[in-house]
Amino acid sequence: MSKPKGFEKPTGFRDYTPHVVSKLRTIERNVLECMERWGYRQIITPTIEYYDTVGVASSTSDRKLFKLLNSRGTTLVLRSDLTAPIARVVSSMLKDEQLPLRLSYHANVFRSIEEEAGREAEFFQTGVELVGDDSPEADAEVVALAIASLQAAGVSSFKIAMGHMGFLNGLLEEVIPGQTAEQEQLKEGLLGRDYVGYRQSIEALNLEQKLKEQLEAILRLRGGKEVCTHAVELSSSAEAAQSIAHLCAVFEVLEAYGVSEHVLIDLTMIGDFSYYTGMTFEGYAAELGSPVCSGGRYDNLLQQFGRSLPATGFALKTNRIIDGVHGIVIEEKQPVLIQYDPKRRAEALTEAARLRSMGQNVVTLLLPGDGAEASAVSVEARTAQAEQVITYGSEEGGR
Repeated sequence: MSKPKGFEKPTGFRDYTPHVVSKLRTIERNVLECMERWGYRQIITPTIEYYDTVGVASSTSDRKLFKLLNSRGTTLVLRSDLTAPIARVVSSMLKDEQLPLRLSYHANVFRSIEEEAGREAEFFQTGVELVGDDSPEADAEVVALAIASLQAAGVSSFKIAMGHMGFLNGLLEEVIPGQTAEQEQLKEGLLGRDYVGYRQSIEALNLEQKLKEQLEAILRLRGGKEVCTHAVELSSSAEAAQSIAHLCAVFEVLEAYGVSEHVLIDLTMIGDFSYYTGMTFEGYAAELGSPVCSGGRYDNLLQQFGRSLPATGFALKTNRIIDGVHGIVIEEKQPVLIQYDPKRRAEALTEAARLRSMGQNVVTLLLPGDGAEASAVSVEARTAQAEQVITYGSEEGGR
């Protein structure tokens, strides 16, 4: 293996220039303030967790985890999401707090990738977890907050696609009962949006045509509230009926929030079927084909930490918003330049401190002359980058 050059960095990792950092921090601040107004308190968890606890509980596949060993030989992981670490905290340090718990976060996460361009191994997520409430009101609150958060992040044109794991589980168990491998293959097709592959998997099943058409009909269950009626007609499964009733109740609450125009019901939307247990959703910005947020209900996670509680939440994919959405425009604020000669240094630096205390951005520059060792950056270069110049010395004045 050749030695990396001095300017190279590992594949999947990136440097953030000042302008990009300004946009990231603006989005982070706006979104967290939005979440706080909804009653969500911010939490911070460690970058590194134990593999045997958070690592195995995470929704991230094992091959995508960054693993390392500590000095005792214990396997650790870089966090791949925030939901599992928060579940650990809720089950321990927050076990005596009143439910439901509303928690928010913003942090970097790490997922190992294949050696391919454009994929990121480290990226930022901003999200919430609502723990201890399994009602449609809770699911609707999370979706409505996701909409408000996208707007706070500067995403003006987007759609939320909302589905329910229970409907598909009920339908599949009704049509191909007990055929776990076949059911998972069909779910994989929907999860990957491979509808051609989904249809091919249906054709490969030894089923009468009517049942094949029943499975294929789910691909047409996309739209508004009318989808609920069509879904009930498609399956007689009790689980499917209960799931649709819950999803329709969520949609009704979103109508009361006044945000239902941003939401469509899509019963092919299943999320990670090994992780999510109920309502799931993804948000798509007009500028991007890939989701800028995702979330849903995961009622089985906390029991892995010894506390059985329902939970729902979402995460914004902050990097995609930074790179692909043109909502927030950052204007570079030029600083005030205070330049001075050595005799008036104290006076100039006192004025710089005063202006900074008032919220001004200020840089200082020692003027050349009188044997003083001035900055290697020319006065002309500095003044060209300043909003205002204040001079203390032989060339007093300003612009």
